[in-house]
Amino acid sequence: MSDTPLAQLQQTLTHHLRNPDKYPGPAGIEDRRLGIYRSLIYNNIEGFIAGGFPVLREILSDAHWHALVRDFVERHQSQSPYFLDISQEFLLYLQNERATDSADPPFMLELAHYEWVELALDVADGELPPMPTAENGLLDSSIEVSELLWCLNYQYPVHRLGPDYQPSEPPSEPTFLLVYRNRADSVEFIHSNAVTVRLLQKLQAAPTSGRAALTQLAEEIAFADLDRFIALGESILLELYDKDVLWPILPPDTKSV
Repeated sequence: MSDTPLAQLQQTLTHHLRNPDKYPGPAGIEDRRLGIYRSLIYNNIEGFIAGGFPVLREILSDAHWHALVRDFVERHQSQSPYFLDISQEFLLYLQNERATDSADPPFMLELAHYEWVELALDVADGELPPMPTAENGLLDSSIEVSELLWCLNYQYPVHRLGPDYQPSEPPSEPTFLLVYRNRADSVEFIHSNAVTVRLLQKLQAAPTSGRAALTQLAEEIAFADLDRFIALGESILLELYDKDVLWPILPPDTKSV
């Protein structure tokens, strides 16, 4: 072993740890010692991925799951050294490197993304301001949308997937979800719809009043009864306000609670 160039030794060891069934370990190193490193590396990575994607882990058989993780360990070149980023690295592997496998459920990529979002929002930088009062209502106040809100849509109802519900084809209507972190630092989701998501997108694009955004949206979707649409929209805005998704922008001299 002393005659083996260090770079070659490191490469041989790396290949072996990534896929011990395919690549033998470096000559001259006791297999018992190599086994310790094999177990530490795989078990730590597998455990972290299983914790980050619990529904996907529950759905897949043990053999399928471990083959998936083994393929990730062998194939993927992670760009971050931090364990906290393993979930994102695993998602990138599924999106860009995972070879076609007929045993993979058709919703696997969407489910993995949905499960990753919860962790990503949990650790995302950002802090919500103190809750402003909505004494003047949300219709005639400029509205700010939380930076800790993600508007998502999927072909499959990812929030319902589990061992007892695994559709082979997506339903006719897409699934819209609002995933956000509230002031209690809890990540929550709301099953939403295309109109609410479009309303939030308008409010995110530029601060505007609830009434103005709803009026524009009613014109956009050709909703004839504007008063009824604004009344319905106001109830949605109030619900989102209560959930820390949005709030009125107050004048600088106005105190918050």
